[in-house]
Amino acid sequence: MSDYDALLVVSFGGPEGPDEVMPFLENVLRGKPVPRERMLEVAEHYQHFGGVSPINEQNRQLIASLEHELADHGLQLPIYWGNRNWHPLLADTLRQMADEGVQRALAFFTSAYSSYSGCRQYREDIARAQEIVGRGAPQIDKLRVFFNHPGFIEPLVESVRECLARIPQERREQTPLLFTAHSIPLVMADNCRYVMQLQEACRLVAAGVDHENWELVYQSRSGSPHQPWLEPDICDRIAELHANNQLTDLVILPVGFISDHMEVLFDLDTEARELCEKLGINMQRAATVGTHPRFIEMIRLLVEERLGESSARLCLGNFGPSHDVCPVDCCLYNPRPVGAASQS
Repeated sequence: MSDYDALLVVSFGGPEGPDEVMPFLENVLRGKPVPRERMLEVAEHYQHFGGVSPINEQNRQLIASLEHELADHGLQLPIYWGNRNWHPLLADTLRQMADEGVQRALAFFTSAYSSYSGCRQYREDIARAQEIVGRGAPQIDKLRVFFNHPGFIEPLVESVRECLARIPQERREQTPLLFTAHSIPLVMADNCRYVMQLQEACRLVAAGVDHENWELVYQSRSGSPHQPWLEPDICDRIAELHANNQLTDLVILPVGFISDHMEVLFDLDTEARELCEKLGINMQRAATVGTHPRFIEMIRLLVEERLGESSARLCLGNFGPSHDVCPVDCCLYNPRPVGAASQS
């Protein structure tokens, strides 16, 4: 057994009350030339839900489920949790880990895909936290990305199948299945496998429900309109499909997210749903994996891989399992002098 003595869950973080919204967004946008009006626009999204992002509570639920899963399989690993932008912050968590004698930990990032913001930036966040803690800071090794792991794909297949079943059979085959993911700048996408991995995850889910009428679209774009980002936008595509085909039914799966946090609740369950209601479209939104037992099992299996307790490296499709250790130049990003606000 490898000498890992803890598991660290690494995530984005989010406010948990109205008074936390602006300090949280200032953390997110520090050093980025994002106009204040954009910050205020995003702040209003949070205030629409009482100033509370669901992401922290969703991470608490994930950790609670994972603690039971590890214990049920004899894995004595305490679970810690650190965020990029809001409490518990990574530096505070690593200091706690050091104080409690943790020397080497595995890290689970709440992102299924390879990109700067979903992987490399978290590794940079950890490195900064280690510098802050100083001597005695634990070594952190991340688990591989899991975009094609059956424990991620199979719950999504189940979720989409349930949505399709709610559409009359005679209309089902013609119903578009739109997969959504967070848009990122093209200059970021050009230096990572984000789009390729997303396309593969979409293909695997669509094949799992035997539905050929699907495509990948994007949501939650923020930043300068002069900088190209991944397109098309979900609402733009819905409007286009309706104009071309008098769309009747639609299934949306936020394949780029592992839980129903703010970007899902606002951009899909609020904005996209309002558009569909206006156009008379029956919109079915498939659930993210959340704390699905198969997904929680997947995290445990990824841990066992790195502990040396399992030689199986499960994956589906054409690309094989992702690497355990990121190459030095993996997901590099040199942003242009514009910024982007992100929600969670």
